[in-house]
Amino acid sequence: MSSSSSCNSTFSKDLLPPIYGVEMCVALVGNILALWLLVTKERKNWHTGVVFSCNLIISDILYALTLPLLIVYYSRGRDWGFGEALCKIERFLFTCNLYVSIYFIMCISANRYLAIVHPFFTRSYVKPKHAKIVSLFMWILVAGLSSPILYYSGLKKKRCALFADSEHGHKKLIYRLFMAVIGCLIPFLVTFASYFGVIWVVFKNNNITLLEKKKVSLMVALVCILYSVSFVPYHILQIWHFKLKHLKVTNSYVCNGYQVSKALACVNMCLHPILYMAVFDSIRTVCCRRSSTDST
Repeated sequence: MSSSSSCNSTFSKDLLPPIYGVEMCVALVGNILALWLLVTKERKNWHTGVVFSCNLIISDILYALTLPLLIVYYSRGRDWGFGEALCKIERFLFTCNLYVSIYFIMCISANRYLAIVHPFFTRSYVKPKHAKIVSLFMWILVAGLSSPILYYSGLKKKRCALFADSEHGHKKLIYRLFMAVIGCLIPFLVTFASYFGVIWVVFKNNNITLLEKKKVSLMVALVCILYSVSFVPYHILQIWHFKLKHLKVTNSYVCNGYQVSKALACVNMCLHPILYMAVFDSIRTVCCRRSSTDST
């Protein structure tokens, strides 16, 4: 079986467009609602967690607006048809959204650690202006790390490929490994180290309210889901897929799994509004009010 036949199947044509469609609707509704509450309800409460979350919202909305291109692309049997410039932009935005999500989840986690484990230091020295500076640095860092995609991506026959150039295979493998370590593994370690410290303090302290413990539990569970569903499978399957492709070995399961992992990488946009519940009082109030209304 050739590489073309293994990947160009009805699998991606039938499965991926509805997945991207659902993700786009859920992500847009959830993040636009969060942005509206941020602007209307949280204007006087712009603490550091809100600043980081706002950046995450903007990234999610920008990428969700590009998903119609992918829906059409996969429904047409991976025939791009929108030109190489849009292909490069879409691939670049996908990469930026992925790593912006990872890095700002890391920032939210570290910020939560400081707020709970070192509250006096946080109140005295950690201000919203510092979060804005860090956010700007994160955008510049992620854009810089993702910039090689503007060179590597493009049209390969009729497909919009993340790595269209068949040359420099060794350099592209190094770049993928580099992004897996810098863009996923290191933020993963920082994030879970932060939550380990938070959990250690929270569940030993009887003075912390049950609501705060629930918020921490919610964030830890959500981050575990995000990494296990969105981030880790994508990086593992991407490296595996392109390694087999470089060796000219065909594996339809890896190929199709890699396609699905790209869709699952977008699931984080749908789950982020749940993460904001632990940061925005207004979102939590709206959700709790709705649940109490439904129960009555």
